[in-house]
Amino acid sequence: LGRLGLTVCYDIRFPALFEALGRAHCDCIAIPAAFTVPTGAAHWHVLQRARAIEASAFVVAAAQVGEHEDGRRTYGHSLVVDPWGEVLLDMGGEEAGLGFVDVDLERVAEVREQVPSLANRRHITA
Repeated sequence: LGRLGLTVCYDIRFPALFEALGRAHCDCIAIPAAFTVPTGAAHWHVLQRARAIEASAFVVAAAQVGEHEDGRRTYGHSLVVDPWGEVLLDMGGEEAGLGFVDVDLERVAEVREQVPSLANRRHITA
């Protein structure tokens, strides 16, 4: 199946973590999350796509959806994003569900060859 990485919800805001997972040759990164509706609507899709691109890896982001006992509303939109940043599956934000997608791990090698940003990274001092 390849190398798997695991992050959680707020970790999506740290691009260096996803770059490190890509450099560690993770092929797929799981990101379970509970974004609220306001931050989800503004940031969820773009951050998931950006992290998949930065890591040159698949991102599988399971996301809570609906209203919770404390009144908090979560955004949902569980996603699978490929290493090129294309959304392969979006479960929407209305109700819980189960989705499936075929993942071709050869796509990881293709993207890393097309855009070798992980291999070409250089240390930058401030």
